[in-house]
Amino acid sequence: MVQGFKCFKKGLINRYGMIFELGKVYHDDKEIKFHQSGFHMCTNLEDTLRYFDAFNEEVDIASVIGSGKINKYDDEYNGFYDMYSVEYLQVCHVLTRDEIMNYVLDLPPMRVKRFISLYKLSKEELLIFYDKYYNNIPITNALNYYQNEKEKVYIKKK
Repeated sequence: MVQGFKCFKKGLINRYGMIFELGKVYHDDKEIKFHQSGFHMCTNLEDTLRYFDAFNEEVDIASVIGSGKINKYDDEYNGFYDMYSVEYLQVCHVLTRDEIMNYVLDLPPMRVKRFISLYKLSKEELLIFYDKYYNNIPITNALNYYQNEKEKVYIKKK
């Protein structure tokens, strides 16, 4: 068994149009292989955003439990770890934005930076991040670049 998170389009709809329900257990009877079969989930909340455009569309992030046959996948090249394809998946709880923010604000800076690059924050949420990380240049640069579209943040100065 593995506990983690799964991202959906708003309404608990996966990338293939399947609608999920809270509490229900889903089963895939195929051989479980990442990128081919099973239900995908991650232990790191920010990694669930890899396959969704959370900057331009609303998403649901849910806490889930995976069980049965489990296939783990790490994409070290792109920095995504502890991703799973599972035979059985139960959607336990859809996180509110406040729950997501509280979770992310307790993460190590590298993971916060990755979240910032994948999830559109509201103006109020941005202020919370700027306030907490005012002394952390890599995170404030990421906030400026990804959230405020200040492209000059990462341009080499002459």
